[in-house]
Amino acid sequence: MLIDTVAWVRIEGGRILCARPRGKDVFYIPGGKREGAESDLETLVREIREELTVRIDPETVAHAGTYEAGGPGLPDGAVVRMACYTAEFAGELRASSEIEDMAWFSYADRDRVPPVDQQLFDDLKAAGDLV
Repeated sequence: MLIDTVAWVRIEGGRILCARPRGKDVFYIPGGKREGAESDLETLVREIREELTVRIDPETVAHAGTYEAGGPGLPDGAVVRMACYTAEFAGELRASSEIEDMAWFSYADRDRVPPVDQQLFDDLKAAGDLV
């Protein structure tokens, strides 16, 4: 079973934006699952508007990597694939009704995100983008 997701990598001051959905204990890189035949770009724009109330600028979207991992809480054999993109945005970052909390994480917060997100944290740290 493959869980196909798209995520927005937003780094400011060496920290990455993470969000915790309502009713969940874990923070995630903002984004979500593709609906139907959506492209990565369409999924990214829709999910970030729904979760964080901002508009992604499609002209600035750049692929930052794709990661796959299983993890606790997933069915046996399930793997999350997370296609990550950077992009500029317009608007004010605010948690929507779907999101309980937003936070800016450093590498020290790596253990607070799922295994697939941890791979991204490792690459960002190695590249010097995450403190």
